[in-house]
Amino acid sequence: MKRLKLFIPLVIFAGLAVLFWHGLKMDPTELPSALIGRQVPAFQLGTVKEPEQIVTRDDLKGHKFALINVWATWCGPCRQEHPFLVKLAEQGIPIFGVNAKDELDLAREWLDERGDPYQFSIFDPEGKLALDMGVYGYPETFLVDENGTVLQRKTSVLDERVWQQDFLPIIEKLN
Repeated sequence: MKRLKLFIPLVIFAGLAVLFWHGLKMDPTELPSALIGRQVPAFQLGTVKEPEQIVTRDDLKGHKFALINVWATWCGPCRQEHPFLVKLAEQGIPIFGVNAKDELDLAREWLDERGDPYQFSIFDPEGKLALDMGVYGYPETFLVDENGTVLQRKTSVLDERVWQQDFLPIIEKLN
């Protein structure tokens, strides 16, 4: 019996090793969102271009589909994906921005210098809306339907591959 007790730490270690190995195989960009199938959280915030212009969740509705892109000027990957967002906007894809935990002047400069792909970009200086949306990394992009219901969420740089693989198939089903 005393010898069996010696193997308890080994069994515990082996069990933990299997759990950690399984966790390493997971893709952090594939984490599910509690918002899938639910509406974007309610909010009343100004925009980057016009902070006194209050927009709400209802202002996101009305398009067959739209993207909501959470971004910030201090976010390196946001810089990487921005040209692709501009390209999508030029193709007529409706995109709304959520500029979170940022400085208004820097956000305005960013859009003036790099192009503004957004119908409007919500200014969320404290990150409350981003937090309510379950954002844990920047950038994050959400696909919503005409009622503001979240259909997809991606935590990574939105590029051609992600667009083709994760967003376009859902959009084609909507059409």
